[in-house]
Amino acid sequence: MTAILDQLRTAPRSVLGKLPGVSGDDDETRRPLPVSGMLAAACTLGVGLAALTTLTLVGWIAAPRGALGSGLPGVFRTAAQLWLAAHHAGFAIPGGRVGLLPLGLTILPAMLLYRAGRWMARDADLRLRLPARLPKNSPREQARARRRAQLVLVAQAGVSLAAPYALLAGLIALVASNEITQPFLGEVLLSHFVLAFLAGALATARMIGPWRVMLRLLPERVRALTVGTAVATALLLVAGLVLVLVAVVLNFGQVKQLSDVLSPGFVGGVLLALLQLLYLLNAVIWASSYISGPGFAIGADTLVAPTGVQLGTVPSLPLLGALPESGPVPAWMMAVVALPFAAGAVAGVFVARISPSPSYEAAPLWGFLTGVSAGVVAGVLAALSGGPIGGGRLATVGPSPWEVALSVALEVGVASGISAGVTNLLLLSKRARTPLDKAAAPVRKAGAAIAKAASKVGLAEADPRPLPGHWMDATEADTQEIPVIRDDWQDEHATAEAETLAQARPRPPEPAPDPSRPARKDIVDEFDDRGGHVIYVDPYAWDRD
Repeated sequence: MTAILDQLRTAPRSVLGKLPGVSGDDDETRRPLPVSGMLAAACTLGVGLAALTTLTLVGWIAAPRGALGSGLPGVFRTAAQLWLAAHHAGFAIPGGRVGLLPLGLTILPAMLLYRAGRWMARDADLRLRLPARLPKNSPREQARARRRAQLVLVAQAGVSLAAPYALLAGLIALVASNEITQPFLGEVLLSHFVLAFLAGALATARMIGPWRVMLRLLPERVRALTVGTAVATALLLVAGLVLVLVAVVLNFGQVKQLSDVLSPGFVGGVLLALLQLLYLLNAVIWASSYISGPGFAIGADTLVAPTGVQLGTVPSLPLLGALPESGPVPAWMMAVVALPFAAGAVAGVFVARISPSPSYEAAPLWGFLTGVSAGVVAGVLAALSGGPIGGGRLATVGPSPWEVALSVALEVGVASGISAGVTNLLLLSKRARTPLDKAAAPVRKAGAAIAKAASKVGLAEADPRPLPGHWMDATEADTQEIPVIRDDWQDEHATAEAETLAQARPRPPEPAPDPSRPARKDIVDEFDDRGGHVIYVDPYAWDRD
């Protein structure tokens, strides 16, 4: 499909590039976004219908005559109905409606729409329209303005793809109607618009950068809530998939027996296996509802839950052979109810790590809101996975959306709130050990700068050298003078010996002063301050005892 779209993209530009006076610059020849979206929507519908028409034709050849329509027009009408069912658009039939549609079939249009959205993002003019006046000298405000512009651009791209896609799907619904099945036009328009909008917006956002960059388009709190909800939902679905596989293995004999009863043949067996594979996602969501507690129903007055199983006659689909028998369930099966709490605990850790809260009360609240959003998602999935199959007792098939939403919200929310609160507390206590060091770092830098400046003007010693001798600790230095040993000092024994010898020897008489020589006035006694006019600084005062 992308090759066809690339030809549509390059052919008009090559023609325009040959015209005189027309620039061949890629930016100048980009199409408007609505035009690229219309081309992408048309190509997606064409490729999808072609694939389903081929599959329906194979089934029409292998199936009994008239089962998939009479002639090629009936084959095409059946393929169109399958295409509408792939978007989860229900049908009205005599005596009821069909709403239990395979979610696995949605993968085909979702992938085609995603590829079409990538092509649309490369083909259209997607330059950002930033505001004319941006806050000056405010990088944060500029980043917010750019993020808002990117979100607006992503939304515009999604609408440009979804609007023509939904309109073309409405035309297909009118063509696919017959006397037996009539698609609901409202569901057709809504389902096609929502799926195309999500695929187109996701593809356009993916063109901006990697997946992490896509998440950065969201605010921090919303990003944490989104990641936590996705983690909890993914864990519940993985647990549901494991439960389905275990049930199929344990009840493989019943599954094989139902397959032998149908006797579809080789081609029919392949189509039957494909049909069960498409319904696998529905079964996984039902198993997740079972793990959450409410369980699911296979008809009116039936229930499959950890508290017990009550079944009646079930449809002849081999995959349903994995259902447990009616009656009480083993007590150890109640242990599966702990899985939503485990999923909530893991989601709470993600929420607290992505967006830690400075207050201790806010983190549990955001964790509980993660559980609420996960419950909403689980309720929507439960509603999409179930639905009626005609009228009568099969009008109720699948889990109850509001029961699943309430159970998941409480279970995941409580566990996520506790986990987020504990994780946030640990993060805050870890960060609390370093704020004083971080706060003291500027003070230390300022003190070093002041000391450096003081040394330049002579107020401080630039290169302090340790004085010789023994330095006492801080307590002794506060109360006593620090003794320093100089090289010209004599120890106390030598001083005592010199004094003893001086007393023992007779001193020579001191010469009398010569009266003819006047006393020198340039020698000033250290104790003579001349009436306070001279301040004598003793150079050896610092090392006196």
